[in-house]
Amino acid sequence: MPTEEEETAPVLLYVQPDTEERRELIDRYRVDEHTLSSALDPDEVPRVEFEPEHLAVIFKRPKSYSAQDNFLFSVLSGGMFLFKDRLIVVLSENSPLFDSKQFAKVASPHDIMLKLLNRTIYHFLEHLKVITQVSDSLEQKINASMENRYLLNLFTLEKSLVYYLNAINSNSTVIDKLRNNAARIGFNQEQIELLEDISIENLQCYKQAEIYSNILSSMMDARASIVNNNLNQLMKTLNVITIGIMVPTFVVSAFSMNVAIPLQKLPYAFWMIMGFAAISVAMFMGLWHYKKR
Repeated sequence: MPTEEEETAPVLLYVQPDTEERRELIDRYRVDEHTLSSALDPDEVPRVEFEPEHLAVIFKRPKSYSAQDNFLFSVLSGGMFLFKDRLIVVLSENSPLFDSKQFAKVASPHDIMLKLLNRTIYHFLEHLKVITQVSDSLEQKINASMENRYLLNLFTLEKSLVYYLNAINSNSTVIDKLRNNAARIGFNQEQIELLEDISIENLQCYKQAEIYSNILSSMMDARASIVNNNLNQLMKTLNVITIGIMVPTFVVSAFSMNVAIPLQKLPYAFWMIMGFAAISVAMFMGLWHYKKR
């Protein structure tokens, strides 16, 4: 049985609702079962649906990032069910929703719904800043390392931006439909102006994510070339060292054969051969530096 606070509360929040809570939403509040499932499905398409007793809004929001995500920033779905005097929010993940100062002045569930949409946009912007910082850090590591894992991490970040672009663009469809049906929903003039601001901010958020995605995508080939160039430089250095060792080895081996060879009866033959080996190394290094110019 719902408590007295739940009976009068203007906002109800359900996080990962269990079977009993889902049944309560379906039976008591007449929430469509498919729409409720859509609010918890991360692959669901955002949309607005008009039900007989309420308005259903499915929207996209960033998933809280953790170290286990391994540089993958994902998105989740959320649901808002707006009644005449109540707003029900259904989420699949517990995260701070009302931590912004913009919730200090709200007068109705309509205000809260719009503020939550606006908060979602800022949540995306905060994650975009983090993605940019992580990308800059990975770039520095790629420039100094030949490991592929940093490059793979950048590919993961690029995939994350694609998810964000799709989610932000899908949310714009929801915002546009809310604007087009403002009178039917019951928005006043102040709320309509806020909805206009939300639409502009969502567009700016999309443009910013698009710019980040394009920059990251266009630079991937250059970063891959840096890794290949670092590897080529290492192989070149190893080849020089190998050849530098082989030249004196050949000289010493030539004077070590079990046949009659020059210098074998001279008392200083050993040091002379070592001298020839050193001269051969010097000649090779001089030739290599000459070719390098």
